[in-house]
Amino acid sequence: MASLSLQGIGNSIPFSPQLKPPITTKHSFNLNQTTSPALNHTRFKLQCTHSASNANESSTRVYRRQRPKTNDQNQSSPSSKNPAISGINVDLMGLYKEGKVKEALEYMGQGVSADYVVFSALLDFCGDVKSLEDTKRVHECLRRSPYISDTELNNKLIDVYMKCGSIRDARKVFDKMPERTINLWHLMINGYAANGQGNDGMLLFDKMTKGGLQPDKETFLAVFAACASAGAVKEGLMHFKSMKDEYGIFPEIEHYLGIIDVYGRAGHLNEAEEFIQQMPFEPMVEVWEALRNFARIHGDIDLEDRLEELLVDHDPSKSTDNKLPAPPRKKDPATNMIEEKNRVFEYRCTIPYKEEAYGKLKGLNGQMREAGYVPDTRYVLHDIDQEAKEQALQYHSERLAIAYGLISTPARTTLRIMKNLRICGDCHNAIKIMSRIVGRELIVRDNKRFHHFKEGKCSCGDYW
Repeated sequence: MASLSLQGIGNSIPFSPQLKPPITTKHSFNLNQTTSPALNHTRFKLQCTHSASNANESSTRVYRRQRPKTNDQNQSSPSSKNPAISGINVDLMGLYKEGKVKEALEYMGQGVSADYVVFSALLDFCGDVKSLEDTKRVHECLRRSPYISDTELNNKLIDVYMKCGSIRDARKVFDKMPERTINLWHLMINGYAANGQGNDGMLLFDKMTKGGLQPDKETFLAVFAACASAGAVKEGLMHFKSMKDEYGIFPEIEHYLGIIDVYGRAGHLNEAEEFIQQMPFEPMVEVWEALRNFARIHGDIDLEDRLEELLVDHDPSKSTDNKLPAPPRKKDPATNMIEEKNRVFEYRCTIPYKEEAYGKLKGLNGQMREAGYVPDTRYVLHDIDQEAKEQALQYHSERLAIAYGLISTPARTTLRIMKNLRICGDCHNAIKIMSRIVGRELIVRDNKRFHHFKEGKCSCGDYW
């Protein structure tokens, strides 16, 4: 801050070296000089008038007398908070490579400029760790930068928001982009499908075609994913027919698998089998395997047995004698991460949780029982008694992560859980009931897709 002092008959105004060199105001009058009252009045009046007019002009700075700085004032000065003002040269990329991402973001938040490479690297980091809060901080810095309209960075930003499960933030960026490539439309439609909002994905496809953009093969793969997510069988078949009739695109094996997914997610297994038999080429093993998996999900044991025999004839390695999935091979134990107060906490099932989390989960278990929850012990593969199986299910790591989130965040806050394994069927049913009891949206990202649990329902439509 500038300080004001009076020296002799003139006013000397020294400035901080960060602003401007010292300036001396030469036009002044002697305070002890004897002048007429009229002249004094005129000079004071003009001076006050000039000061008032300057105060209304944004281009003119007004400097006031300051008291001597104390230690507290020095600590809160702009130069101590903002390295850009004090001229500090910060190597943001160096901080990133050293793993000091939070420190780099702090500097950027205080005004340090970042280049294209830094923004790209930080968005890659946010996508890897799926941190929504860090993504928003990078987005805010990007908004103040010259790269705000850069197509590639905005595409990456939308992709990261999708990975974090924030479809709303992704759509805001998408709507503000001046130019949208067809790959960006694909990204948004696939994002809606992955987050269980297939209807919005289909509406976005309609908007794309009405805007004059010609769809391609990749477009229809995204559209079929959206139809499958929404259970829209009729719309999926309509778009499949329009591929060849309206756009002259001949379906490939991926498109046929997309329609099988549409049928299978909706539980139309007989129609899916008929569709496979009408394919213009010999069905591959992947086709029958996809239908077999849907038969298993929907409990059609006869179809599952028949398809398994067919699969074994084509590939003996596809045999599953015990019909129970083997425990997944993994180098690390089951891991869950919960984002809380701009920090990501990692939980493993092998480490002790806080006693409060155990207590919260114990209370939730009682409420869930009253709400109709019945443990599905088929998902416990250990050879233990029934009571022990129920106990094991109650303390799966994702449930403990949710319990800790409930006691460590404000009420009604959305919880985001990231899981490195596929969520089991019993936990899926339990978290649906939890979301209704606690009145929160619980977003769980396993190694397959996002599950948005809200008011007792899941965005995946109970397909995972």
